[in-house]
Amino acid sequence: MRACYALTSMSQKTVGFVGLGIMGLPMARNLLEAGYPVVGYNRSDDPVESLVEAGGEAGDSPRDVAERADVVVTCLPDSPDVERVVLGDEEEDAPVVDGLSEGMTVVDMSTISPTVTERIAEELSEVGVTMLDAPISGGEEGAIEGTLSIMVGGEEGVLSAHRDLFEVMGGTVTHCGPNGAGQVTKACNQIVVACTNVAVSEALVFAGNAGADLEAVVDAISGGAAGCWTLDNRAPDMIRGDFDPGFFADYQYKDLRIATDAGEAFGSPMPATELAHELYKSMVANDMGRDDNSGVMQVIELLAGSEARVED
Repeated sequence: MRACYALTSMSQKTVGFVGLGIMGLPMARNLLEAGYPVVGYNRSDDPVESLVEAGGEAGDSPRDVAERADVVVTCLPDSPDVERVVLGDEEEDAPVVDGLSEGMTVVDMSTISPTVTERIAEELSEVGVTMLDAPISGGEEGAIEGTLSIMVGGEEGVLSAHRDLFEVMGGTVTHCGPNGAGQVTKACNQIVVACTNVAVSEALVFAGNAGADLEAVVDAISGGAAGCWTLDNRAPDMIRGDFDPGFFADYQYKDLRIATDAGEAFGSPMPATELAHELYKSMVANDMGRDDNSGVMQVIELLAGSEARVED
């Protein structure tokens, strides 16, 4: 469970939070519960209303949030969204950058391209603003409980200045290097997560086709060398066909695209990641994009022509 944090003078730091989705809203709520004033903005109104009900304030735009905050946190779907919201374009005429003051920090907790991150950090530095790229892992459960793993790129001194915020939202906070390094680390995380999901799915469908007791299989291999987070936290639901999202397959597909693009840019071979990317593409093409990322099992089942299920 997330630890309780006493109200201190540090918690008077006002946090601007842009992007109150499945991950962002519980993270913002945790900051509120820890005593930080939070001003939030989201393209849709319902999450903002939820934040206000929890004690936060509503921002009128990304610029308004930045003007009313000491530090700005963004948690958005993809690279173009972060560029648009932070730097502005023809669709966003009130971006974060227009509300920032010299000496402030933008913390981007989205999962985006490392090269885009570096470019945004450079543009912000030109107006005297620092940036931390701090992508997260741990799913909706981790966001709710405040136990996320946070991978941070940027100046170590800037991280130290805002570590109090990270420790409210995450259980593990790791400085990974300069701007962009957090996103590289997150790409590594998503490679392992996706390939593990595929491997567990393949194993379970195989076990089902072979007539094995699926619950016994999960119990047995969870305790051995194959033991992993997916087997412990997702496999019991997978064999019951429960793919309610903790992390959307849409987002997993997007993250794998970021990883494969980065692999191409850096000349790194990614045979397993490319396969996982295609399987998640199939999920999206078959209207499964809003299922949990463990739902890639359904694509393996489609290939097998059978389902691996137990009945309660």
